[in-house]
Amino acid sequence: MENEITQTGNFIHNYIQEDLKGELNKIHTRFPPEPNGYLHIGHAKSICLNFGLAKYYGGKCNLRFDDTNPAKEDEEFVRAIKEDIKWLGFDWEDRLFFASSYFNKMYECAVTLIKKGKAFVCDLSADEIREQRGNLKAPGKNSPYRERSVEENLELFERMKNGEFKDGEKTLRAKIDMSSPNINMRDPVIYRISHTPHHKTGDKWCIYPMYDFAHPLEDAFEGITHSICTMEFEDHRPLYDWVINELEFEIKPRQIEFAKLNLSNTVMGKRYLRSLVEEGKVDGWDDPRLVTLSGIRRRGYTSESIVNFCQMVGVSKASSVVDIAQLEYCIREDLKAKVNTVMAVLDPIKVVITNYPEGEEEELIIENNPENEALGSRKVMFSRELYIEREDFLEDAPKKFFRLTIGKEVRLKGAYFILCNEVIKDENGKIIELHCTYDKETKSGSGFTGRKVKGTIHWVSAKHCVKAKVNLYDNLVIPSEENEKELIENKNSLVTIENAYIEPSILSAEKMDRFQFLRNGYFVADSKHFTKDNLVFNRIVSLKSSFKK
Repeated sequence: MENEITQTGNFIHNYIQEDLKGELNKIHTRFPPEPNGYLHIGHAKSICLNFGLAKYYGGKCNLRFDDTNPAKEDEEFVRAIKEDIKWLGFDWEDRLFFASSYFNKMYECAVTLIKKGKAFVCDLSADEIREQRGNLKAPGKNSPYRERSVEENLELFERMKNGEFKDGEKTLRAKIDMSSPNINMRDPVIYRISHTPHHKTGDKWCIYPMYDFAHPLEDAFEGITHSICTMEFEDHRPLYDWVINELEFEIKPRQIEFAKLNLSNTVMGKRYLRSLVEEGKVDGWDDPRLVTLSGIRRRGYTSESIVNFCQMVGVSKASSVVDIAQLEYCIREDLKAKVNTVMAVLDPIKVVITNYPEGEEEELIIENNPENEALGSRKVMFSRELYIEREDFLEDAPKKFFRLTIGKEVRLKGAYFILCNEVIKDENGKIIELHCTYDKETKSGSGFTGRKVKGTIHWVSAKHCVKAKVNLYDNLVIPSEENEKELIENKNSLVTIENAYIEPSILSAEKMDRFQFLRNGYFVADSKHFTKDNLVFNRIVSLKSSFKK
């Protein structure tokens, strides 16, 4: 399927077209996540872009883990990232790589720079380096260790590798230009000491390359032609090119930047997500309130809806915030003709049909999806006592209220007209029961052509329904009332209904089966806690949408 991320007119597409007119006869991209957390919805855009471009041009896309920071990385994250990419429908085939596999080659590249007089070992601390870097108005100052001899630098760098120095005691810095208008070019650190075991290499290394040094090397080693990244790396591109040119690689990857995905009413930073998980504020990385891909998947979003969303958003260089309603629109569009509709009552009030024979019950036939006849129909049991939604009844209803009220008829979905005659309340004045009568001649499908009613409500048989737990999820953060640009904690991000009543056809559900609960929204059987004896459903999205295509 051609998508907006790769079709003609996209500026990245135009760059690639331009490159293909020259000596380049293929494209090779990569998706390079750091395994220090789970992927989120923002990463989906990059995945679709990198794998999508490769597919569009008949090229290849690598999956490469940038595991150069052992303090934050873990095999759990590696497994989760691979699962997410597969779920989205993309395949790296036999091209799975790790930055750590290149540590020997990266070390050799650093030695080459030292021998060329382009790198030196520095004894300044991180704070001292920061102080001497200068700012946009003032140039930096040369390190007092900048003019060490090649021989001394080679010796010290080898001693760093051999573990003779403490963390932070020395670094290896590129020797470029401390007066450069681009601060990233002011003798950046390219290696640091860290006596931290690595998830792949164990204790073999105690020095690790910095991302800005490792990334261009990885791309060059793998023959990447287009290194596509987000806009925050635009100012790092001169350093990327410097590394490639100084080490004289024949294949010179082209770095291209695009605006990352920003979604309204969400915080996607890995540090924020990690803190929520580690502090126990959410139910793990796959909590359905999170915008991690595993959380979105458990929430019930389909991979098709996420890919379609990324297509709609497209690619640009301008930063913008995408309304989360657009994401919700995509899942509604994907599910509306795919899933069965069932009747579920989340906030029940009992209805007794006083003129329906006691002890009698009957089977009604109701379509599974009004928008897709191919999904067929199902049998639903009807009896004297029912449950309806509390909000579907008003004792003192306004003129334009077309649901149930005293003295007015309403149709029960797939069943009969009923008329409310009496309201039963408890000692506190809360309505606990409605006494109604039904008209036997108004049965759905009977050909009744008499009077008409404006409202139809859903229901379940009190005798036949099953109980379920339903989780109603919302955003973890919402705009402040005082300042809509400020996001605050949403205390109602999870509302749990312990006793919802659902028609018994739901008993055939398996984990991750999706349904439309009539008039309540789209729901999914929870992948973590759902069993046949413990029915747990998560609301994917409500039926109402504020998004205009």
